Amino acid sequence: MMSLHQRQQQPKPLADAYPLSPRAASYGFFPQRTMSFFGRTGLLALLALLVLLGVFLPWTGPMEGLFFSSTNREQYLSRWRDYTLAQAAAFVAKNGTVIVCAVSQPYLPFLNNWLISIARQRHQDKVLVIAEDYATLYKVNQKWPGHAVLIPPAPDAQTAHKFGSQGFFNFTSRRPRHLLHILELGYNVMYNDVDMVWLADPFPYLEGNHDVYFTDDMAAMKPLNHPHDLPPPGKKGRTYICSCMIFLRPTKGAKEVMKKWIDELQEQPWSKKRKANDQPAFNWALNKTAGQILELSHYVSIVA
Repeated sequence: MMSLHQRQQQPKPLADAYPLSPRAASYGFFPQRTMSFFGRTGLLALLALLVLLGVFLPWTGPMEGLFFSSTNREQYLSRWRDYTLAQAAAFVAKNGTVIVCAVSQPYLPFLNNWLISIARQRHQDKVLVIAEDYATLYKVNQKWPGHAVLIPPAPDAQTAHKFGSQGFFNFTSRRPRHLLHILELGYNVMYNDVDMVWLADPFPYLEGNHDVYFTDDMAAMKPLNHPHDLPPPGKKGRTYICSCMIFLRPTKGAKEVMKKWIDELQEQPWSKKRKANDQPAFNWALNKTAGQILELSHYVSIVA
């Protein structure tokens, strides 16, 4: 029987499963020519890196944390710890006037909104932030050098104190001392709470040479030629003047109001029963000093 015999074909060589591709080589999987750091390519790469650092580092946090030694950082922080109210007021005052607020860290978003409204009226250069904790002192001066000061002793670690709490009383009761100190330095001072914003420039409304200007929360809108007597007292025997916005001239009368405000706060301390705050004490101070040596002016509210 004859059988057919077929010659077996030789198998074709397998394709290389790992070809040497230009892409692989370019990613450094295989030896490449080394790049000199001081060559043209190296210098261009260094320049590109510096540009990237210049663009992105300002958004990543304080620069001193990256480039300052621990000694230099301590010197930077001590600069603001040692910054005095007299130095700060002299730095920010324009035409003898300082705009003041008192802020702790939980209220920085309020501060931001308030500053935006003041900047729209072009009075931001007069602003002095009295920081009630070191975090606020460093944060504001990092972004806006010289516009924040801390007046020792700093209150305890700050939280967002509720109105009527002892923490809120301790925080706000420092206010008249700050204002009195600025008056004694010889400056006009505009005080604002930061939970408000300016809808217009208030300074054109501060007519005359009165010692104290303030807002009356309880009254209807008044004409510009309204009398400057204190409004009638309410059920508690005192007026309801708001302490959220006060303008003071460095006169004997204005200083007397601040001293009386301090006295009233000491006579009416916070307790669980009374839950005092600084505003009733301010009203008692106005009521007990008005008509003696003061010229007062309450003006139309142009804040919200």
